[in-house]
Amino acid sequence: MFYYASKIAWFFATPSNLLVSLILLGLVLAVATRLRRTGLVIAWVATLAVLAFGLLPIANYLILPLEERFPAFTDDGKPVDGIILLGGAVEARESTSRGQLVANESAERVLDTIELATRYPHARILISGGGGTVFGDGAAEAPIIADFFRRVNIDPGRLIVEDRSRTTFENAAFSREIVTPRLGERWLLVTSAWHMPRAVGVFRKVGFPVTPYPVDFRTSADSGVNKPFAFVSDGLRRLDVTLKEWAGLIAYRLAGHTPELFPAP
Repeated sequence: MFYYASKIAWFFATPSNLLVSLILLGLVLAVATRLRRTGLVIAWVATLAVLAFGLLPIANYLILPLEERFPAFTDDGKPVDGIILLGGAVEARESTSRGQLVANESAERVLDTIELATRYPHARILISGGGGTVFGDGAAEAPIIADFFRRVNIDPGRLIVEDRSRTTFENAAFSREIVTPRLGERWLLVTSAWHMPRAVGVFRKVGFPVTPYPVDFRTSADSGVNKPFAFVSDGLRRLDVTLKEWAGLIAYRLAGHTPELFPAP
């Protein structure tokens, strides 16, 4: 129940959805009710907010602390026993209907895992990702990615598929259940840099020690973070992703899914 409630609530609270809804509400109030002035104020304020959040680098400033919380992985020569790839990089329904892998803007999760599989040829590869949407058809991501890995000649014997999880917490809980990591084993956790704090937090909570391997950075490491967006949709998309992650951190801490609000190295 919590899963569905959180997904539906966020659908309506997503900044881009909320701002457009406020614009429409303001127009309705202005045209169809006696609250013309109030409606126009709401519509104008929401319109200005769309332009501000869509064009100004506000979303960059909000996502930067998430992305820089865990440093990029540096190979220290220690052996790697396993690699965990969290879902979220593949469009399952489109991949199934098209008969080929259809990746989204987080494709680096898959690409970097392939690189790691080559760099550490003896490491097992755990792919964790079920159907994580409320309004979709529930197709699981993990089997699709596993099939793609086989097609690029990654040994099927190395692959472990976890296809039940719908949330990050379930990613961690089900992964630990399948793998049962031994003391001293080293598992790399591959996910988006902005998602790494919450992911590390839940893996710690379920007792599965991992080494962060952040990928899919949305901001640059220099002054490029201050540049405005060229398209309103770009800024709003980044804002949606960022605020969802901050909200997820708060919700997971309140639910007891992470040991701290903002997990750190």
